[in-house]
Amino acid sequence: MKSIKVLFILLFAMALQSCLAADEDPVSVPPITGETLSPDLGGAKQSNQVWVDLSEPESRSMTSNLRTDWDLGFYSGEEFRVIINSSIIMAAGKIPDVSDIDAVTEAQVASLQNEVMVGSFLASNLQYVDNPNGMVLSQTTGIEAIKANDADNPVYLINMGRAIYSGTITPGSAIVGGDARGWYLLQITRSNNGYKLKYKDLSSKKTHLEYMLSKNSDYALNFFSLTRGKEVTIQPKRKGWDIGFTVLTNEVFYSPGVSAGSYVYADFVISNITDGVGAYQVNVPSGINADQYYSNFKSNDIDASKFIFNDQRAIGDHWRTVTGSNGAQVYGDRFYIIKDAEGFFFKLRFNKMMNDKGERGYPQFEYEIL
Repeated sequence: MKSIKVLFILLFAMALQSCLAADEDPVSVPPITGETLSPDLGGAKQSNQVWVDLSEPESRSMTSNLRTDWDLGFYSGEEFRVIINSSIIMAAGKIPDVSDIDAVTEAQVASLQNEVMVGSFLASNLQYVDNPNGMVLSQTTGIEAIKANDADNPVYLINMGRAIYSGTITPGSAIVGGDARGWYLLQITRSNNGYKLKYKDLSSKKTHLEYMLSKNSDYALNFFSLTRGKEVTIQPKRKGWDIGFTVLTNEVFYSPGVSAGSYVYADFVISNITDGVGAYQVNVPSGINADQYYSNFKSNDIDASKFIFNDQRAIGDHWRTVTGSNGAQVYGDRFYIIKDAEGFFFKLRFNKMMNDKGERGYPQFEYEIL
């Protein structure tokens, strides 16, 4: 994953040649410096997901895709797990007492359609979305683990979420949900070292479509578009990204500890916990100059006990606010420490969340290796 300038590699190799035994393993070489990056999220409609590798030079550090490019993600490890695209507000619900996908009618699932959704402000609707902490191997909501016995795998009603918004957006605001994308039926079983998909548009009178998807272990997740019937590349290869900018279906609360179910968040930053990336927030002490505190923070100031490796929302939406008298803005009293999958540490702070026109979806952040 880590890309280093050729000259630096040569110099480093020459320096080590005399002190490394021939049978010793090569050591990981840290990146030379940090960067200031400006991910393009597609403006206030936030049409893009952006994946950032903190150890790559700026020219190769970011890759992106449209949020609507994919619908399902399939885990490529030993377990058989599937995620839905929370960035487009998808949801999935099991259809009771059904094993034949082609026997399902629209009338049969009409009442279920009123439940399988995001933003109903009912705690119960969390069962229809992926656990927002991103722990795909242990989640108990959304699509359940794919069983070895084909008959044990249910037929799901899939709320395909929302298209990217195409209207006008007031500066300072964000609208991340456009027209409804409809409903699909889906059944997934195991197939050797992969998955077998049966799927169809709920409104279609035709027989279901099928697709055999093999696990590609170069990637943590293999992605698929139901609407296009094809595999797509979304996230970079394993250890190829550290943080991602995306819309996310998260949990919202009426009050501390009182869940209001699932709700969609813009300007969200996730960490790659699947490949072992950890992060935590550093709060600048009251009365201390934030710039100086950030500048003076060194590797020996890292508190290893604070790293969060089991929740992709360690940064989340905590870096910005969209309420208050000043409207949408970046918090200046905090920054973040990142530990990447190869053990390198970075400090990172956000400088902007809007462009010069006051439009959201144009963040800027700076980072340095520690």
